[in-house]
Amino acid sequence: MALIKQEDFVQSIADALQYISYYHPLDFIRALDAAYRREQNPAAKDAMAQILINSRMCAEGRRPICQDTGIVTVFLKIGMQVQWDAMLSVADMVNEGVRRAYLHPDNVLRASVLRDPAGKRINTKDNTPAVIHMEVVPGDKVEVNVAAKGGGSEAKAKFAMLNPSDSIADWVLKTVPTMGAGWCPPGILGIGIGGTAEKAMLLAKQACMESIDIQELIARGPCNALEELRLDLYQKINALGIGAQGLGGLTTVLDVKILDYPTHAANLPVAIIPNCAATRHAHFVLDGAGPAKLVPPRLDDWPEISREGEGAKRVNLDTVTREEAAAWQPGETLLISGTLLTGRDAAHKRLTDLIRRGEPLPAGVDFKDKFIYYVGPVDPVRDEVVGPAGPTTATRMDKFTETMLAHTGLLGMIGKAERGPQAAAAIKRHRAVYLMAVGGAAYLVSKAIRKSRVIAFEDLGMEAIHEFVVEDMPVTVAVDSRGVSVHETAPVVWREKIAQIEA
Repeated sequence: MALIKQEDFVQSIADALQYISYYHPLDFIRALDAAYRREQNPAAKDAMAQILINSRMCAEGRRPICQDTGIVTVFLKIGMQVQWDAMLSVADMVNEGVRRAYLHPDNVLRASVLRDPAGKRINTKDNTPAVIHMEVVPGDKVEVNVAAKGGGSEAKAKFAMLNPSDSIADWVLKTVPTMGAGWCPPGILGIGIGGTAEKAMLLAKQACMESIDIQELIARGPCNALEELRLDLYQKINALGIGAQGLGGLTTVLDVKILDYPTHAANLPVAIIPNCAATRHAHFVLDGAGPAKLVPPRLDDWPEISREGEGAKRVNLDTVTREEAAAWQPGETLLISGTLLTGRDAAHKRLTDLIRRGEPLPAGVDFKDKFIYYVGPVDPVRDEVVGPAGPTTATRMDKFTETMLAHTGLLGMIGKAERGPQAAAAIKRHRAVYLMAVGGAAYLVSKAIRKSRVIAFEDLGMEAIHEFVVEDMPVTVAVDSRGVSVHETAPVVWREKIAQIEA
């Protein structure tokens, strides 16, 4: 009979969350490296190179892979013969581990969890509470799966209650293109089939945390209907040509993982939850012998990759003109240097409220002929100027775009993934531009930031408006001044190319 001590359990949760913040699972690294070496689209290949380089940098520096350090999800299988030496409940012990991990002084993790989600949306400051699923099973051990799930990929979760005669594959292939690139492909697609509505979603989340093994499955062939479906979807989703970061290319998913459960004869629940380029999860078992021991991978496990940067146009943000920006083409790579301001959802809401009331913007906030970067950085540690500072999903700012462009003199925006029709129309109307930074390369991006200071809305924490001075920050022209989007044009081109390759 195992005796699980409170401190061992709490520290194991904390250690696992620190571990996954800077170590990708090695199966992900190997799969992404293989996809990188196969890729034929230079823009997608460069995006994957940035993710791989960022991953190695994070492993070396023990800093977060992504600025979005996620909402913690924990799956527990608690043996029926386990005894606890603890004063806290199991849920409270998990949350104490989360608190300890996210406030760790050597590697502060961004607190993204808000209480009162339908009301004031107030940050809990320590990323608690976690989302916890517990199951009591035979045995005398505690099995733990812990993940830190990014908001961008979680936002793209989909669910449908199909008819029993409907095609699951058809629904998935129709749905994936509607998810856009905000989930930061290439990644893993988790699919849950059966049970009830909530069970299908839970299965999809659990599927995201399984190991990547699609190439092994391809090599040996399918043994059952689920494996046949996995192979079919893997091939057909990649044939859509969406590609890394939605830039078009050969690889959109690194694997498709499926879990199922018996369901009612009248129902066919199906759920999709994608796991992004910042795939973070760990598994460990406690048997009473002390805290979990998570063995660090060797740096030799990461591929040696360098970005050439050939053909990238250098842009001075402090002198760039609207006429100069009008010459940029969709898909073109830029290295930007100079001053830019930051802002996410909460800051945009405050700014646009001020504009509608006819009130001035905060002192020091001047967007005329400037760029705004959609980012909520991790707090710096030691001698860092800023912590990991990758882009957030740009479509969340679409509803603010017309007001910002019409009333502030803003020249351009930087974020991740595509813009919707509303934003693209505003960009065209005001002869602005939208640039895309790579989601999943947050630590790499942070090294381009030479100076940082908060200039407004400090109470918003990571959502405050910062002024950054950057040097050679890599971006791609995603929507040009004519409103042409690379996220619309490139996948069409690559879908045709893939069809020709397969033919």
